[in-house]
Amino acid sequence: MRKGDKLMTVPEILEELGGISPRTLYRWREIGRFPAGLRLPNDEIRLYRSEFEAWLETLREERGRRGRAA
Repeated sequence: MRKGDKLMTVPEILEELGGISPRTLYRWREIGRFPAGLRLPNDEIRLYRSEFEAWLETLREERGRRGRAA
């Protein structure tokens, strides 16, 4: 987390991921393929934008490694 880092809502995350379903996002969290984020007292999930961007970067790096290995 960086100073001034924005907390993203689930709808914001889904929009940035191109419209995946909420169930897919929650399933990814359950199996460890997506950052856990923060669970608020009202049971809503939030994720710091910096965590989201770091996760996306790891996906890009993994894709790059797979592309070179082929």
